[in-house]
Amino acid sequence: MTALADILKRQIAKTGPLTLAEYMSACLLHPDHGYYTNQNAFGADGDFTTAPEISQMFGELIGLSLAQTWMDQGSADAICLVELGPGRGTLMADILRATAQVPGFHQSKQVHLVEASSQMQAKQAKALLGHRPTWHSTVETLPEDQPIFVVANEFFDALPIRQFQRGAHGWREVMVGLDAGGALQFGLSDAAPLDALEHRLDDTEVGALVETRAQAATVVEALAQRMASNGGAALIIDYGGWRSDGDSFQAVRAHKPVGPLETPGAADLTAHVDFEPLATTARAQGCAASQITQQGVFLERLGITARARGLAKGLSGDQLESHIAAHRRLTHPDEMGSLFKVMGVYPDTESPPPGLDP
Repeated sequence: MTALADILKRQIAKTGPLTLAEYMSACLLHPDHGYYTNQNAFGADGDFTTAPEISQMFGELIGLSLAQTWMDQGSADAICLVELGPGRGTLMADILRATAQVPGFHQSKQVHLVEASSQMQAKQAKALLGHRPTWHSTVETLPEDQPIFVVANEFFDALPIRQFQRGAHGWREVMVGLDAGGALQFGLSDAAPLDALEHRLDDTEVGALVETRAQAATVVEALAQRMASNGGAALIIDYGGWRSDGDSFQAVRAHKPVGPLETPGAADLTAHVDFEPLATTARAQGCAASQITQQGVFLERLGITARARGLAKGLSGDQLESHIAAHRRLTHPDEMGSLFKVMGVYPDTESPPPGLDP
């Protein structure tokens, strides 16, 4: 077990079981023992590999989609180019390289990164030398007087969730407590009234498990308010679907699944993203939300195959095989192509970013 496990056990013994949201927050963000505080999470040497780490093509096409949206909305002369959870800065670096030849885009943009970890900020600063990014711990401090163009790739899946199981007379929340021997274990709370999740009564039965992610709606609300007032767009890219259906809480360590309670603070914890509440929140603020589109379809619409062929001309041997494998991993339905979805958020007076349908 880990040092954080001992801390959490003592806390539970003193104050009672934790919600999954409380457990996830501690495991990922504890100031001394949290996963994002201490782990080198990204890439082949980390615990997981995100799309920007697989191939430069991903970030290039994301950047061109946002730049085209900027042009479609009138090419404002001062904009915020924002990434939520920018990792090592790879995605933003690829976006900036791909858009360098778009007339006026770099002159208008100021890069903003929503990143709470000082360790990760240092990595991002190295990757983005010359672009002078501004860092924010939350979206609430992003500028409110400029168009805002946002990418959130595998950001929402790491926001804390709560889980509720439907019973005959109410919903019982999944909690993290202690077994008789003092080890961490899952349990259920006392039942809350059924109307606590009234919007899920029509499509669930007794025994069904529903996940909620309140912080995600808060983030989208802040972004949509800015877009509705000033213009812009957001591309939300994550694994999941339209509506929560069952248990998706999971942990990954060294690219392999592990039990979520096994090594608190030493494994990445995530859950599938439900796009429906994000779309509902955006629309309530005067924005539109596109249809959710499979990542592979989105990238093909933006021209990833043509780009892959162009890059392949200078490659041979192992480099060419690796390049072909990267294209497949990003787009094929059996890999990231169908598991990951893309949704655009944009002012309801505008069209969705290229690659997406209204």
